[in-house]
Amino acid sequence: MAEQISSLSELELIKQVPAAADQAAPVYVQKLDTQGRAYATGKRKNAVARVWVKPGSGKITVNDKDFSAYFARPVLQMILRKPIVAGNRDGQFDIIATVIGGGLSGQAGAVCHGIAKAMTHYEPALRAVLKKGGFLTRDSRVVERKKYGKAKARRSFQFSKR
Repeated sequence: MAEQISSLSELELIKQVPAAADQAAPVYVQKLDTQGRAYATGKRKNAVARVWVKPGSGKITVNDKDFSAYFARPVLQMILRKPIVAGNRDGQFDIIATVIGGGLSGQAGAVCHGIAKAMTHYEPALRAVLKKGGFLTRDSRVVERKKYGKAKARRSFQFSKR
């Protein structure tokens, strides 16, 4: 059976286990493929993006098109560039992305998520900035499924007394 503690001094003796060694911060290392690129997968709604980041002139390609041609709306282009601007790496990385599923908004969010993750794989020092900006967290909100007996997920059919 465990021994009983009768005073505070005995409690302090038991408590003096090095807690700092147990709670050490994880060390993140650079993860590159054989061609010197960092790879990550980004997701948003039903869209999935595969993203490769390598050092370059700042060219962003999505599904073999320039990102400004693929995402024509300026809002989507801004969403896509947010992690690059937050990390002060504008014009330093070439980014290649392939994205499938969902609509344009979800695809832009998926590429944004993938870029942020790939940038942390390439340069682990950026993790703190991107984590604080919320770019590394996957937005898990998806469309609620339709239920039987309903017009949509929650919308009922119009009711009439007659």
